[in-house]
Amino acid sequence: MSWFESLILGLVQGLTEFLPVSSSAHLRLTAAFSGWKDPGAAFTAITQIGTETAVLIYFRKDIGRIIAAWSRSLTNKAMRRNHDARMGWLVIVGSIPIGVLGVTLKDQIEGPFRDLRITATMLIVVGVIIGVADRLAARDESGGRHRAPKQRKSLEDLGVRDGLIYGACQAMALVPGVSRSGATISGGLFMGYRREAAARYSFLLAIPAVLASGLFELTDAMEGGHVSWGPTIFATVIAFGVGYAVIAWFMKYISTKSFMPFVWYRIALGVVIIALVTMGALSPHAAETAG
Repeated sequence: MSWFESLILGLVQGLTEFLPVSSSAHLRLTAAFSGWKDPGAAFTAITQIGTETAVLIYFRKDIGRIIAAWSRSLTNKAMRRNHDARMGWLVIVGSIPIGVLGVTLKDQIEGPFRDLRITATMLIVVGVIIGVADRLAARDESGGRHRAPKQRKSLEDLGVRDGLIYGACQAMALVPGVSRSGATISGGLFMGYRREAAARYSFLLAIPAVLASGLFELTDAMEGGHVSWGPTIFATVIAFGVGYAVIAWFMKYISTKSFMPFVWYRIALGVVIIALVTMGALSPHAAETAG
């Protein structure tokens, strides 16, 4: 991997990790359209350490409170009713599905799931799901001629059942094209949570899974020696800086704006990919065989 490739891929990772458009799909597509080699699951996981570090810094106050309260709840039963302590336990519970499936489907994630036809299909299908969830939330928030606006849930209402559903939605993002934030936020909207609450828990829930995946791939890469360390570290630093800016913008955006621009973008991109593959202009395994 060249330094220029790492610069572009780092920018792509930072720009798309927190938006509901799938960062893994965009890394894969950037390589395919540029004629580069697929950066691979290891590169994606390691650069995600950069974007997840941005989450740790942006939500540092929330995370500090949650860790402190959760730690105290281990020995103090009364603390287990505390909201921050419960959030700590719910992040752990919500991380179970992706942990199990990530280990079980590792070979598929690094192989068949990277087929561009699957990526395009997921972009379209999940885009439609996000659109439906967004419309549902908008309808509840605005009400109508014959009914008042419906009060949607906050993170104070989050329980084990909803935490596991959030976790199952996050696990879907193991397939490129799904989008971790898109799947978890739309899952939260379907369950009746406010947009900002759904996004906040989505980002917090991603921390254990992304860091664990990144550290696992980092250890594997150090043992196997199959990663270009200089460019990969450079891309990770770029992803961190850009990712932090995107989080700050996105959290403000979702409080008042619709997800529909992202929905139309996903559908259009998916249709273009399917068309190119169908016409033979793009191989579904393009970047995997490029030099």
